[in-house]
Order: sequence, then structure tokens, then C-alpha cells
Amino acid sequence: MAENRASVYGEGVPCWVDAQLSDVEAGKRFYGELFGWTFETAFGTSVLARLDGEPVATLAQKADGRLPTVWTVYFATPDAAALTRRITAAGGQVVMAPTGVEDLGTVALAADPGRAVFGLWQPGTHPGFGRRHAPGTFAWVELYTRDTAAANTFYGDLFHEALFGEGAEPDFGRADVGDVFAAEMPPHFLTHFRVADLDDALGAVQRLGGRIQVPPFETSYGRVAVVTDNQGASFALLRR
Repeated sequence: MAENRASVYGEGVPCWVDAQLSDVEAGKRFYGELFGWTFETAFGTSVLARLDGEPVATLAQKADGRLPTVWTVYFATPDAAALTRRITAAGGQVVMAPTGVEDLGTVALAADPGRAVFGLWQPGTHPGFGRRHAPGTFAWVELYTRDTAAANTFYGDLFHEALFGEGAEPDFGRADVGDVFAAEMPPHFLTHFRVADLDDALGAVQRLGGRIQVPPFETSYGRVAVVTDNQGASFALLRR
């Protein structure tokens, strides 16, 4: 079901995604064609992606060409500084300390004890997704890790209400890296975008210069394929 959400997301709920790209214009062509996104200037060299007028993602220019080309998921928090302290106390690391982004909010990057990197977002004028769970928007994020029990403990302690609280409907799962990827693949978060037809979407990815990284497979939350865009950023397509 599609969901429009103007209110602030609870702590630990995935509330935003961005892609760090070498070529933002090429990214606009790829994702605009694949998901029907339109774009407008956000801040600096970043562009805001919208679907039917609702904000759904950001495409950002990599500050350093040596940085990976990746999609990053951001978890909501009312206090990024306090959450980064809890992360380090639990054995994680702060990759980028909380930093203000104009009046939009405060951003931080962290890594869990397995070294999977994720973002934090403390909202200002930008609460996060204006639409999710609809075709062409964020639907799920899966952490592929080498120790699912340790990940459940770490994230369960950080984001207990979002994951396990009464009425919680989390968009965040944990799985062993080897379930889908080669054993040597580093732990990482995989952002999933919902599509109406998985075969059609896979055809579009290839036509636009991307590739299929992992062919379709069944999960508890739907049928999934892992792909890369035309610059090498990995993400998943999800058909529910």
C-alpha cells in the first residue's frame, strides 16, 4: 500500500535514502527512466528526487572519486548526537559526526560492530520520505551481516521500539551475507525499491546500462532481485 507521511518518523525507522554518484546527471537519467522520478536542486550539488511531487530520495555528487558509489539508508532520530554516543557505547563507530544541512536537518554516518555503514537523520524542515511502499519508492532495507545474532542485539538495543515495540511494522531485516552474496562480501545495507513488475524493471535496468547482480529470489517480504545502476551502485528491486 502506498503511504504519504508528513509527520516525523520514530527513532529507528528508515526515513531517507541517498545515492553517492560520480555523475549525478547520469543518475537522473537512469532513475528517472526506471522509477519515473523527477528532480530539483536540493543543496550544493545534490538533487532531490520526487515521485508524483513527493520527496523519495537524494542523488549526491561524490566529494572524492575514491569513495564508493553506494546507496545509504538513514534512520530517523530526534537527537543525532545522543544516538551516536549510544552507538559508540554499543561497539559501533561514528564515521561522520552529526552535521547540520542548512535548515533541513542534521545528518550523521555510523558503522555497526560488523562495519556496515548507515546514516542517521534528525529532521528539521525535511522529515524524510514523503512517500514510501509504493512502486518507485523505498520499501525495505536488509542488513547483510556475518553475525545476525549480534546485529539483532545491536539494533534491537538502539531501535527497540521501531523493531519490536507494540504495533511495530519494521522495514528493516537482517540476514547472513552468505544467504545471497559470496562469503567474502563485506557486511552492508541493501536498499530495496518497490516495483510493479519485477521482470519489466529488470529489463529496464539492463536497457539503461545497469546489470543484474543477483537474479530474482524469494524472501519473507517479497520477491527480490539485486541490481546495479549504470555507475555501479547496488540496490534491490522488490515485488510484493
